[in-house]
Amino acid sequence: MSGVLGSGRGKGDVMGQQSIRQDARRAALDAQSKRRRERAEREKRLEDLAVRVLVAVREREAAVADTDRRAGYALRDMTEDEGLSVREAVEWCGNEITTREATRLRRLAEHGEVREPTEDKNWAAGTAEGLAREAAGAPPCPDQVAGADGSSTRSPATHSRS
Repeated sequence: MSGVLGSGRGKGDVMGQQSIRQDARRAALDAQSKRRRERAEREKRLEDLAVRVLVAVREREAAVADTDRRAGYALRDMTEDEGLSVREAVEWCGNEITTREATRLRRLAEHGEVREPTEDKNWAAGTAEGLAREAAGAPPCPDQVAGADGSSTRSPATHSRS
């Protein structure tokens, strides 16, 4: 009898050990769950930030494309309507651009690869909106579906000479 009582381990001690283990397991699982949730929240924040970066970059690209269009049409008007050579048009621009850049911009306008900004003032904003929708995973608007080269499939407006 003294051996059973002297062991120091009664039924209550075993139950206490199980309870301690269960509490420890629960605490560990809770901590793991919290870490998983925090990682998922962080990943969502990073995804949202990445979309914001790509939208901003594509909006910048659309803005640059729009300014190239406007410059191309103005240079084309200077050379075709006003009879200047490309070099003279560059000089009129205070040599802020090179003849190579002027030629590139004029070619954009000549080949119809650009849209007259005065005929659709919302074109660049619409392009940026379409790019933002694309970056966010939303389908593009039917009139803003991009062609294989990334250009709008909406037909470019012709440049009017009034």
